[in-house]
Amino acid sequence: MDAAQCQRVIDDTRGWLERAVIGLNLCPFAKAVQVKGQVRYVLSEARDDEALLQTLVAELEHLAEVDPAVTDTTLIVHPQALQDFLDFNDFLDVADAALEDLGLQGTLQVASFHPQFQFEGTEPDDITNATNRSPYPTLHLLRENSIDRAVAAFPDAAEIYERNIETLEKLGPAHRFATRVLATGPIEAGMVQGDVILAGGGDPTLQTDQLGDLVARLAKAGLRGAKGRFLYWDGALPHLAGIAEDQPPQVG
Repeated sequence: MDAAQCQRVIDDTRGWLERAVIGLNLCPFAKAVQVKGQVRYVLSEARDDEALLQTLVAELEHLAEVDPAVTDTTLIVHPQALQDFLDFNDFLDVADAALEDLGLQGTLQVASFHPQFQFEGTEPDDITNATNRSPYPTLHLLRENSIDRAVAAFPDAAEIYERNIETLEKLGPAHRFATRVLATGPIEAGMVQGDVILAGGGDPTLQTDQLGDLVARLAKAGLRGAKGRFLYWDGALPHLAGIAEDQPPQVG
């Protein structure tokens, strides 16, 4: 993968965290660490189990040693491995064994997200699976102390899962997030006589490749440019505003 491809994977993952996990409030603890820059994004170019394990061990050791104020949690993204969910699920046993071998059980834990994530006893298209689906196979390394503080500070922590399911069921499996391209003037000879506006709809699965496809379709339809400005509207989801330094990270 070249540098641009690697950056695209990280951008897609960051966008998923901000739009889906935080935007839909699937995890009320995620906003604070993201706003404070305490989420470490790691792209793994591993293609086999040995390389996967090497990356995981290195990142577990890093998280155990680094100051939580610098890195509170880590996301390891795997765009070239573990594409099959069953293979990914099998690797979680390897991850748990690595925690034990490093003596970090009770200090760190490994959570998981996957594009094909499926809870036991559900069908692949069950809407509840969307709570743990991500653009790429992803291992989430967390500090046990941070989890304990977050749960203690959040009065209804046990209800998060049920609330997430309710949110997704309200959207429904047929729901489609609309990303629209608008114009403030007519199109003449392939040129918009005004501004072009990209209006996001809060799509948690939207990736940069899909935006490229959107531009290609516009070009194929004959659009060459605009005489005005290119603008964007991002009001479909709440903004990640800054928070006070003394606010507990688990509050969100």
